[in-house]
Amino acid sequence: MNESLSTRRLVTRLLLVVVAMFAFGFALVPIYEVMCQAFGINGKTAGAYGGTQAVDEQRQVRVQFLATNAAGMSWEFRPQADEVTVHPGASTQMLFVAHNPTGQPMTAQAIPSVAPSKAAAYFHKTECFCFTQQVLQPGERIEMPVRFIVDRDLPADVQHLTLAYTLFDITARKPPVAQVSR
Repeated sequence: MNESLSTRRLVTRLLLVVVAMFAFGFALVPIYEVMCQAFGINGKTAGAYGGTQAVDEQRQVRVQFLATNAAGMSWEFRPQADEVTVHPGASTQMLFVAHNPTGQPMTAQAIPSVAPSKAAAYFHKTECFCFTQQVLQPGERIEMPVRFIVDRDLPADVQHLTLAYTLFDITARKPPVAQVSR
């Protein structure tokens, strides 16, 4: 009887550990977001921007663009230009080009980051291909715009920003629908 009670306690403790681990797994995303915001890490952009600002014609900021593919992504992916010079407060657009050289439809998702990380809160995307998943048919090439505003409140010591995108193949998670030729 003593051994049965001991086994029951062990099973109860193990079940509690499993429930706690499961709950912790759900809590990781909000904890990660709070940590990134508190410590200014991960270079996440400020997101969609609904405000309007006067343009600061006295100041210029260089914005560099990088495009990389995650492991296993076979698309060609690049910005149309390596960099632009902007005035804080001005709306600016850059086009990124993607091409699916494979023989099957694919779905992709772009994940952005901004460096230096302290400038990420001052970089506002008003339109971005990273807000949606991109589906390309075999051989298809598209131009994807990103429109952004560098905030006038960007610290004066920041004169150069880098907007980098990593393109991920998510076809296995969200299979595209092939277009039917008529």
